[in-house]
Amino acid sequence: MSSTEVHGTVADGFEAVREAFAAVVAEDEGTAGAQVAAYLHGRPVVDLWAGDEVAGDTLTGVYSSTKGAATLVVALLVQDGRLELDEPVARHWPEFAAAGKDRITLRDVLTHRSGVIGVDGGFSAGELADDRVIAARLAGQRPYWRPGSAHGYGGFVTFAIVAEVVRRVAGRSLPELFEERVRAPYGLDLHLGLPEALEDRYREVLPGSAAPGELAAFWASVPGPHSLTGIGYGLNSTPPLDQVAFVNTRRVRALGQASAGGVGNARGLAGMYAAAVSGLDGRPPLLAPEVLGEFGMPHSTGSDLVTGPAGQYALGFQAKGLRYPFLSAKAFGHNGSAGSESFADPISGLAFGYTRRRFSFNWSYPEHDLLAAAVHRAVTSAASRSSEQ
Repeated sequence: MSSTEVHGTVADGFEAVREAFAAVVAEDEGTAGAQVAAYLHGRPVVDLWAGDEVAGDTLTGVYSSTKGAATLVVALLVQDGRLELDEPVARHWPEFAAAGKDRITLRDVLTHRSGVIGVDGGFSAGELADDRVIAARLAGQRPYWRPGSAHGYGGFVTFAIVAEVVRRVAGRSLPELFEERVRAPYGLDLHLGLPEALEDRYREVLPGSAAPGELAAFWASVPGPHSLTGIGYGLNSTPPLDQVAFVNTRRVRALGQASAGGVGNARGLAGMYAAAVSGLDGRPPLLAPEVLGEFGMPHSTGSDLVTGPAGQYALGFQAKGLRYPFLSAKAFGHNGSAGSESFADPISGLAFGYTRRRFSFNWSYPEHDLLAAAVHRAVTSAASRSSEQ
């Protein structure tokens, strides 16, 4: 079987998505396998995959797309009236008030405005696998900028704060709540804590590749390990974090830390967002319109102190309407460093998921734009046909 052969199905009117996906895998052999899936108003319309070791149900590390799953749990607790976004974190977790963090709210954390993006000296890979360990060390850390004055992405640790608040308020871990309220009811292939029984479906994320000159030029442009970028991406430890090895560690998959430890596939990512905004399997949407409006609203825009201009955030989610201008202003979701992408647009009813197995050496994934645009064009065409009938 050719690694560029595309498998799966598309609904009528979505044939161009198959063509776009075929172009992606044909042009970039470095994908080492990829999947794309989409739902429209809760109905599956795209389910495609390619790669010698990849099937539709293959699982891989989705890195920060995990943050979307974690945020959905928070949104449900807010909807239940059990969490208040503008309460100080320290109200539930008194130890967090140390070093000038007493006024930081859950909203500050979810919008990357807390300044708590790491710890002096960094975390070991073993520490980063466990949200409880991360939280214990973050409790005494002084923020890296004045809370609320700017925003900056804490790639590996921000949602350990969220997970600790959830645990103290709900008396259950965030992964347990995700399993109970989101994954299990819909049978989603997206896990915060991968069971041992599903390990045979996991395929490792592979390192990116580049010509030696390209790689040298890239690393010459990367800020130092003790810069805000280095701290936000866990590079200020000794040795610096190996991101590929980290995501492929069984302990990371087993614990399902809320910032980057999720495991899933394109079906699982798209299905989660479809359940959130449109409902699945005859069930109503997980989130009420007012909660969708709050969590999908852009909160932190402009230059990100860690990632630069790419950091545009809603509440917990990324503001996808700013990332993809063809989507509505209410679109939200989250991508991941290994190349995953996922989002929902409540206006059009589109839910999208994409995974790939090979890390990009420069964190650049141009196929996201190509595939998201192809799916959106098909949705727009479908809406036009429907209005003419």
